[in-house]
Amino acid sequence: MIKTNLIIALIAAFQCVEVNMVVAQTSKHGKIEVHPNKRFLQYADGTPFFYLGDTAWELFHRLDRSEIRMYMQDRAMKGFTVIQAVCLAELDGLRAPNAYGELPFKDDKFTVPNEKYFEHVDFAIDLADSLGLVIGLLPTWGDKIAQEWGVGPVIFTDEYSAETYGRYIGSRYKDRKNIIWILGGDRWLGGKEHIVRAMAKGVAIGITGKEDYTKFLMTYHPWGKGSSAELFPDEVWMHFNMQQNGHAYDYNVWEVVTRDYNKLPIKPIIDGEPLYDEHPIDFDREKNGTSNDLHVRRGFYHAVFSGAFGHTYGCHAIWQFWNSDREPVNGPIRSWRESLGLIGSYQVGYGKELMESRPFFNRIPDQGIVIDAYDNHNRITATRDNDGSYAMVYSESGKPFEVDLLKLSGKTITAWWYDVRSGRAYKIGDFPKTGTQGFHPPTNGIGNDWVLVLDDVEAKFPPPGTGKQFDN
Repeated sequence: MIKTNLIIALIAAFQCVEVNMVVAQTSKHGKIEVHPNKRFLQYADGTPFFYLGDTAWELFHRLDRSEIRMYMQDRAMKGFTVIQAVCLAELDGLRAPNAYGELPFKDDKFTVPNEKYFEHVDFAIDLADSLGLVIGLLPTWGDKIAQEWGVGPVIFTDEYSAETYGRYIGSRYKDRKNIIWILGGDRWLGGKEHIVRAMAKGVAIGITGKEDYTKFLMTYHPWGKGSSAELFPDEVWMHFNMQQNGHAYDYNVWEVVTRDYNKLPIKPIIDGEPLYDEHPIDFDREKNGTSNDLHVRRGFYHAVFSGAFGHTYGCHAIWQFWNSDREPVNGPIRSWRESLGLIGSYQVGYGKELMESRPFFNRIPDQGIVIDAYDNHNRITATRDNDGSYAMVYSESGKPFEVDLLKLSGKTITAWWYDVRSGRAYKIGDFPKTGTQGFHPPTNGIGNDWVLVLDDVEAKFPPPGTGKQFDN
């Protein structure tokens, strides 16, 4: 454990070094929008947008500008595309000041925004854009609408207060292209859905001058094990649906993603809060232990292969930006700075590289590829190109499986093993497409998950992921 902690600390320290980052992607390609097939997101010029998010809920509230830069550079370097952060934060965000001693409102009735506080938010959004990152912007955490638990207080008690604040924040950021709006924030609304709708309306009016929801992207972050599709199934402001895992391991993410994928009207779907890295599983460390990189990969591949258009990573220390001088929430293992180096944050980037290495918008979930998908922690989940040019199969525990090759196009198939832990591709070989073919992952057992990649030789795809091929 000491050696592991040292390695993580060294990696995190190395990542603090200033690096030159890419030009803002929204400047190059335009704002983010829903693809015409309503399954994916894209930039305005048609470039694919893989949503690889990170839950940095307390970023505006707890970090100073140098810390924000360090954090965002780390995430940009690893291939993250979205940083999810909250203006009115959960951890006493209305009465505990930010890193510069500023509160979000000037008055004790929480009605007069504090310019100095929001200038700090401005800085973070603009810095993100310069690093090629999009901000998943939550105007407020859910406890300010429906407290149920936490500090609160509830300040949006009616439609007027919610719409007024929505207009303010929408108007403030109407010219920023690198924002995806996320309403809600992990609370059961209990009949207060009309307040959320009023805030959505306010944001729209602030951005467009009228109730026009066509100029931006918006979704809703639900409570644990919930989905926006359950609460707001057919709202004009709900451009894509978002789920939350509830920080459980025995949770069949493929089932809930498939459920929302098949709902009408068709909308893109994503898990916006999975089981965090190094989180007490089901909030009970003594009974269930703490999550690790396997749980991170499991959430990613089962969700994406089941039809999600991207995925969100989360780390227990990072969402709260915990240091030893702060009150911990649910026992983080190490500080947020040390947690920057957790291997899971690299591995979701490998997953993004894999998905971007094959045709993007034509991908569909298809369990019909595998003969026996198993279940629970032996689950095998499959996805493929709608025209059959490639297929990918994720084996969570390295169990062998059989594939129906007739789902693929062409006469000859190239097979690869993709190591989800290292991002390396190992070529198995080329063989004729004839009926059913069995495959045995290189290793098996808990933590030995692999992706099989099958390509139509005629498509002439590069090796999966980074395009590099490694010897067996």
